[in-house]
Amino acid sequence: MNTQCIIDYLSALDANNNREWYHANKEDLKTANAEFEGLLQALILEIGKFDDSIIHNQPKDLTFKMVRDTRFSHDKSPYNPAFRAHISSKGKLPVPVGYYLMIKPGNQSFLGGGLFADMFKDATSMIRDYIAQNGEEWDKVIHEPEFERNFTVKGTALKNVPAGYEKEHPQAEYLKYKSWYLEYPIQDEELNDAEAFLTKAAELFRIMKPFNDLLNRALAGFQMPTR
Repeated sequence: MNTQCIIDYLSALDANNNREWYHANKEDLKTANAEFEGLLQALILEIGKFDDSIIHNQPKDLTFKMVRDTRFSHDKSPYNPAFRAHISSKGKLPVPVGYYLMIKPGNQSFLGGGLFADMFKDATSMIRDYIAQNGEEWDKVIHEPEFERNFTVKGTALKNVPAGYEKEHPQAEYLKYKSWYLEYPIQDEELNDAEAFLTKAAELFRIMKPFNDLLNRALAGFQMPTR
């Protein structure tokens, strides 16, 4: 696996973020994308050692497009110079939650987990209800020493505990959240050695699995909205 090829392409796209350059360098994109899919395949096999629910996935089905929707953005750059993927039992859908990888030069790469999307009101309500009713289980997961050394739960949040939940609940701060996710930053130089990166990524995903499992128990029965 040539992870340097991925970084080189994304760095060049970042410096030349226009349609002309993008289309003139399609072969470089094809090469870098093949390397990224190879990395994903190796990662799937490593994650599969502790979570066999994801082993059926094909890398090409897990990735996201680089093209940006610039209609409501001040930044009119047409492309996001990043390779991104979500690995779960149902592929790249946000639910069930799984293992997220973004490679983006400039030390912006990270490993992620949990629910990033906060637009699904039913999902938010289901997780809030689960935390409210299973506070001890929640605390046990997020305060497990290995987890605490590596992760802090993040998310978009309300200013106050929403109506219907106890304001003095032991997990009141987490009941304010609309999404619950994890991010572990990856420095550019860590991507130079693909094998070492794979080993580290798989270990961090193993550590975050109980958090994902808890959210997926909360989300049992959730249906993605139909368009």
